[in-house]
Amino acid sequence: MTTDEIYQMLGEHLSRLGMGYPMRDDLIDILRETFTAEEAEVALAIPNTVIPLQPVLVEEISAGVDLPQEKLVEILESLAEKGMLFSAMTDAGEQGYALHQVGFGFPQTFFWAGEESSHGRKMAMLTAKYFNRQVTREAFSPSETKPYRYVPVGRSLEPGLQAVMPHHMMETVVEQAEVLAVAHCSCRVAYALGGRGCEHPTEVCMKFNDMARYVIDRGFGREITKKEALEIIKKTEEAGLVHFVDNADGDIQHNCNCCGCACWNVGSIRRRKIPRDVLMAVYFFRETDEEECTGCGTCVEACPVNALKMEGDFAVVDHEWCIGCGVCSTVCPSDAVKMVLRPDRTGQLPAANFKQLHETIRKEKNLDKTTPSSLP
Repeated sequence: MTTDEIYQMLGEHLSRLGMGYPMRDDLIDILRETFTAEEAEVALAIPNTVIPLQPVLVEEISAGVDLPQEKLVEILESLAEKGMLFSAMTDAGEQGYALHQVGFGFPQTFFWAGEESSHGRKMAMLTAKYFNRQVTREAFSPSETKPYRYVPVGRSLEPGLQAVMPHHMMETVVEQAEVLAVAHCSCRVAYALGGRGCEHPTEVCMKFNDMARYVIDRGFGREITKKEALEIIKKTEEAGLVHFVDNADGDIQHNCNCCGCACWNVGSIRRRKIPRDVLMAVYFFRETDEEECTGCGTCVEACPVNALKMEGDFAVVDHEWCIGCGVCSTVCPSDAVKMVLRPDRTGQLPAANFKQLHETIRKEKNLDKTTPSSLP
């Protein structure tokens, strides 16, 4: 087995994850930069049949690679320390490891710490080259169920909706979390490392529960309190950023606060490169109260995806591109903006929890029969 074949096999192995890495030569370049040949062999032995953030025991990994267990553990720990593997306690109470999946560690671990280094700049260049429009689309569009959903700014929801749909509020996500952490926005950090500018804050990417424990343990982020999390939410709303979380009701692991400058989803939608519903679950649209609207146009300027325009005295919404984020409500001086449920999504709800969400995605991608790759 040649070194070239090892990296090719690893790329194919990663492509068959639920949140898989679309195969490209550019992906192989990233793998060569981040895994030694021996580390790639170990990664090949890690099952690709699990959902994101689901660690497996060392004993299960050892069945796919010809290494003494002590050496195997040494390599697994080294990869986890470098941010190339997820690590956590398994249900059996022992340390386990899992492959990073797209959006759940890859390529985020290169940038979460917010550090500027030659390696970071190189990874920013390689990941920007890899995650072109087509790769981004392939990573998120094969399944009908989307891994993420936008969460409207809380004040943009009527009290009645807040009461019956609390899962559509960031405050509820924070309240339900057991452990919380904050890291830097990987999109904006990579954007800056690539020599481009964005004035939005970076240390606003929040993690919860298993993902929070991971970023704290490995030094990619820092633990925060619920009070600090609510302060971050307030800061991001003041900065005009867009909330998104896992497309689940409970057991949320991940929150990003995105801009139209650098972020893979809001930026792609703003530039009309990828249709909104290909990338994200959108449950709300903006509605304008014409009796309250003063026609000032402030919301048009604030819209992160350019989905508003002035027609006469009122702001008109382009429902093909509105993401229901509620950012426009934060700048409206007359309280004329409200979020309403999308009429074509009536009755649709997020998955019950993170596990159900990603089991559904695997099923829709027909990955239930995928088996781990291993070297002969």
